[in-house]
Amino acid sequence: MRAGGLAVVLAEALQPGTLWFGWSGKRRHGPAPKEPHMQEADGISYATLDLAEADYQQFYAGFSNSALWPLLHLRTGLLNYRREDYEGYRRVNAAFAAALRPLLREDDVIWIHDYQLFTLAVELRALGVANRIGFFLHIPFMPAMVMQVLPPAADLLAALCAADVVGFQTSRDREAFFDSAREILGATIEGEHVCLGARRVRVVVAPVGINAREFNRTAARAAAGPEARRLVESLAGRALAIGADRLDYTKGLPNRFEAFSRLLGHYPEHVRQISFLQVAARSREEVFEYADLRRELDRKAGDINGRFSDFDWVPIRYMTRALSRRTLAGFYRVARIGLVTPLRDGMNLVAKEFVAAQDETDPGVLILSRFAGAAEELTEALLVNPYDAEEVAGALHQALTMKAGERRARHAALLAKVQHTTAASFAKGFLAALHVPSG
Repeated sequence: MRAGGLAVVLAEALQPGTLWFGWSGKRRHGPAPKEPHMQEADGISYATLDLAEADYQQFYAGFSNSALWPLLHLRTGLLNYRREDYEGYRRVNAAFAAALRPLLREDDVIWIHDYQLFTLAVELRALGVANRIGFFLHIPFMPAMVMQVLPPAADLLAALCAADVVGFQTSRDREAFFDSAREILGATIEGEHVCLGARRVRVVVAPVGINAREFNRTAARAAAGPEARRLVESLAGRALAIGADRLDYTKGLPNRFEAFSRLLGHYPEHVRQISFLQVAARSREEVFEYADLRRELDRKAGDINGRFSDFDWVPIRYMTRALSRRTLAGFYRVARIGLVTPLRDGMNLVAKEFVAAQDETDPGVLILSRFAGAAEELTEALLVNPYDAEEVAGALHQALTMKAGERRARHAALLAKVQHTTAASFAKGFLAALHVPSG
């Protein structure tokens, strides 16, 4: 995977002498080179591989995002499994292992990230790699009864167990992994270990975090910048609710739009008093479900704006152009409500960024889906079921009418948690577990 957003989370682990290996993000119509492209920056080596177009379609668009992604998010109705896609997935993981193997030193610790690389550890073991290997899943894990829908379920689970340590965002995801290992592989569970004969795999919970203090400073500066000033001026004194997500069917965006419509319909005192800005950066548009989602959101936003807007006010501002992290930080700071309502999510760092961005003397309110991994920590948010538009509308009303004292109390408790679980604590905690041999 590319050194992008994940590199922000892993900054503490990316010390001089570290090797970052993965897909370059580039696709070739002819055969892709087998040797990685090497470059170095700030003492960190980057080794990246291009993908042939056919491999991209089977490995990434196919098995990763048309089979694994919907199942891991419990969307069985969207599963599109093809055996040739799985074979392409295994083939690319094997190619990654073959390209990585010559770059490894005897004392290297290997940390694999996310669902695109479920089988990388077993491919490395097949090449004789005896180094300590950890795997971390940034998205949710599926319960056993859902995983059994996938034909190569046992194959994938066994491949994951080639790692020494497997990590998840929440205790719920770890329990799902334990259940799958028991039911599908016949493993036994001893404490935090999956036991397969003589093999013991440690399974840990390591929630991802952010550098909250740094993000707060960024937000304070950005809130005084030209983009945030333009936004505030355009609001004309109205409250702002904000959502910022990748355009994905797991984020619950149609449900969110419906909930905002219910707010305006059921609580008319808020009509003309609030604007909702939804930033939904486009992604994976070659997958039918994503293009279909974009059309649905275009229609919903148009319908709601047509019903409620006035000549000088539009209730929903909906944009599919990505904004910089700095710009979003400033927008979070000036917002009265952060609306983070995925249908299912591994963690959702937007929730933590919204909390970190606030002015402690006059903070906004976080409305958070119960099915986001962040809900396991951020219990002082207004927790909602994103499938229930009435409940979310009620939470929006509660947030808009909440007294300053309650807003400050909730925010102080949330901020303490966000400051405690940081990107640094995540990286250090997982690597510490990885350095300890399974007993």
